[in-house]
Amino acid sequence: MKLFVGLGNPGTKYAGNRHNIGFMALDQIASDHGFSPWKAKFQGEISEGKFGSEKVVLLKPTTFMNKSGQSVGEAMRFFKLESTDVTVFHDELDLAPAKLRCKAGGGHAGHNGLRSIHQHIGPHYDRVRMGIGHPGHKDAVSGYVLRDFAKSEQDWLDDVLRGVSDGAAHLADGDTGRFLNAVSLRVAPARSSNSNPKPKPEVAKPAPEPEPEDSRSPLQKLVDRFR
Repeated sequence: MKLFVGLGNPGTKYAGNRHNIGFMALDQIASDHGFSPWKAKFQGEISEGKFGSEKVVLLKPTTFMNKSGQSVGEAMRFFKLESTDVTVFHDELDLAPAKLRCKAGGGHAGHNGLRSIHQHIGPHYDRVRMGIGHPGHKDAVSGYVLRDFAKSEQDWLDDVLRGVSDGAAHLADGDTGRFLNAVSLRVAPARSSNSNPKPKPEVAKPAPEPEPEDSRSPLQKLVDRFR
């Protein structure tokens, strides 16, 4: 069994914030794969489903970001899981928009949600770092992550969320390579084999070499014909 945790802040006020991309990812997975309706539990909301024989519980803590670990710890203890069974989806300032990276263990890099999870279950859990870009200065970070995604960002955001959903089964199996490939196919799809390839530039054919001049006499030519 796996526990997928999405980080964000509860309520409609924050629903479209960059900080809530983890919530958005879980909502997409639940919707696309027929998971159970969301219900309140473990100081959060959960939805349950399966990928093949692997049961997966989705958890969105409703404790606000800086207390996310309370919810995660409670759910982990209830299901008798190890921290390595937990995968956390969160916004990542240090990755460009639409970039994703998977990481096993490590530090929290100042992310308040991860910091709280560290305090409750330790650092040995998996993460899906979902790039949102950086505002350029650390003093602008708080306002940046608590603002909604711009309209100009909706296309790549939709592609990323659908890609995460496409690859969720691979992630549950522990195959991060195939998971990231599924996201890449949404964000930067390969060109169709039916598309017309660019015509190759024509290469000029070399001019034929002139035939050597025939220096035979008319009598010699006649003799050669009857040889």
